[in-house]
Amino acid sequence: MSVRPVRQVIQPQPHIEGAGVKLQRAFGFGNTSAFDPFLLFDDFRNDNPADYRAGFPWHPHRGIETITYVLAGHVAHGDSLGNRGTLGAGDVQWMTAGSGILHQEMPRGDAQGRMHGFQLWANLPAALKMTRPRYQDVSGADIPDVVDDDGTRVRVICGEFWGKIGPIEGVAADPRYVDVSVPPGRRKRLPVDRSRHAFAYVFAGSGAFRDASPPRSVLTEQTDGTDAVRYDRTGNRSLVLFDPGDEVVVQAGDEGIRFLLVSGKPIEEPVAWYGPIVMNTNEELQQAMADLRSGTFIKDR
Repeated sequence: MSVRPVRQVIQPQPHIEGAGVKLQRAFGFGNTSAFDPFLLFDDFRNDNPADYRAGFPWHPHRGIETITYVLAGHVAHGDSLGNRGTLGAGDVQWMTAGSGILHQEMPRGDAQGRMHGFQLWANLPAALKMTRPRYQDVSGADIPDVVDDDGTRVRVICGEFWGKIGPIEGVAADPRYVDVSVPPGRRKRLPVDRSRHAFAYVFAGSGAFRDASPPRSVLTEQTDGTDAVRYDRTGNRSLVLFDPGDEVVVQAGDEGIRFLLVSGKPIEEPVAWYGPIVMNTNEELQQAMADLRSGTFIKDR
């Protein structure tokens, strides 16, 4: 078994999306080949309702899948096919836009005004770009929760992990998406298929993702406003991109560490990208825009 080396530690950057939602983007747009089949990752954790209340009004998607994981608050959604619903704390929605869909997502905070969650975009291969749209809305109660002997806890959202299979199925990228919590001071080895690209996104606590011995130092920036730097350590809102290997090793800090561990099989196809529409060629992008203008964007009703 070989430990996956840390390729890069990324601090997300502030963005404003939708009608004025403030969020942090770890990656997205431009060259995302190192994350293939994933295209974008947003952290939309906010405690101030003014920063998210305007939401994401009606907008189109084509050629991708979007994965929304809610930690606190609620997200009401609706689409041009008549689907309606609300995601609450612990819930997940996996939307396959396929040939095209118009939808909206309107966040609402919890009793304390908090709206916490993440959205990940996964690419669709050319053969499935124009597939029929569909939703998979999953209640948090239906997501397997596994606890190891050392207290490490894993929620299996998609894929197989420690003998449990997540409820999301039939996804083109065949991803594994798990929510991992490692107790304070514990060192944990987590398997990751060598053929997949993989990253971790830390959102609570801190720790070190180590290479094979001896560990390589990784320079990361502080998020507390100081000029200090730390080596071989990551904390809240840090994305860790890994090089190939069979497993990820994490050493939890004094407060423990909680992170998403995401991996998927690369599609390795050309990407032509315009906002929420991702195709393979510029001609396909132009056709999508023409469909929007002519009112023929929605292929399945």
